[in-house]
Amino acid sequence: MITFINRFEVTGPRDEFEEAFDRTSAFFASQPGFIRHRLLHHINDPDLYVNVADWTDEESFRRALGQPEFAAHRAALRALGSSDPNLYTPMLERVAR
Repeated sequence: MITFINRFEVTGPRDEFEEAFDRTSAFFASQPGFIRHRLLHHINDPDLYVNVADWTDEESFRRALGQPEFAAHRAALRALGSSDPNLYTPMLERVAR
């Protein structure tokens, strides 16, 4: 499993960003290898969001990014702000008992 973390700084209308992200989320959810994601909103800075997405493997993630349909999603999000995307490998997870 890999985890994709993308920090967004929204410079356009936040409601438009959230709508564009929702459409992008639906696109990714239909792709092979997608497991789940969460969109987090910063408590003190309303312009900051973080997307945390889990994928079965990097190949599936890269394949989804390479789909021609993704270009429109990428353009819509980039028009509304900047992002800092990175891939991570989970190292430790602990849950409450």
